[in-house]
Parts: sequence; structure tokens; C-alpha cells
Amino acid sequence: MTDKSKTIWYWIITGILSFCLFSGGLAQALQVQGVVQGFKPLGYPVYFISIIGIWKMLGIIAILVPGFKLLKEWAYAGLFFTMTGAVISHIAANDIHPQIIAPIVFSVFTVLSWYLRPTSRKISVA
Repeated sequence: MTDKSKTIWYWIITGILSFCLFSGGLAQALQVQGVVQGFKPLGYPVYFISIIGIWKMLGIIAILVPGFKLLKEWAYAGLFFTMTGAVISHIAANDIHPQIIAPIVFSVFTVLSWYLRPTSRKISVA
């Protein structure tokens, strides 16, 4: 894969990931009724929904803003843990419905975005 095609795929995947997680995080932060209903089977307190939503939005901002390479690493890790945690929470609560597909896909997109990111967005090891 050439650097140019890698960069193009990075921005496509990161763009989709960013739009979906930021808009979902905003809905969580605002505690939109449908989102609250989706969390009920998991047994988490309602305030936790807002915390997760704010973390998602901050993580996406950290990934998109130039610079702050170490912060980007932490943001990718946080998003990955959040998405895989969502999958595990649904499985543990025996709440396995089609909506479990989204956090699986977003986990994969998070890893792909991290892997494909341009050198300018990576921590360089001297």
C-alpha cells in the first residue's frame, strides 16, 4: 500500500469513525431518550451515559486536532476500550441484538485509524 493510498484510507475510516462516535457521544451527553433506553438493559446509571458521551467527543477531537501525538495515543486507547467495553457489556447483560454490531465495527475502525495514521500523527521513536 502506498503512502498516498494509506493516507486516503486513513481519512475515510477516521472520517466515518469521527462522525459516528462524535454524534453518538453528543446524543449520549445530552441523554437522548432512545440512547437512554439502549443503556437500560446494561444496568448502568443514567449519569454514566453522559460521561461516556463526553469521553467519546473529547477522544474524537484529540484524534482530529493536529499535534498532541501522545494525547492521540491515549484517545485511540480510550475509544478502543470504550467500544470493546460496550460489546462485553452487552454480552454480559445477555443483550445481544443487532445494535451490538456497531461497537464491534467501531472497534475495528479505531484500530484501522490508529494503524493507518500518517507519520505526522505518530510518536516517533528516536
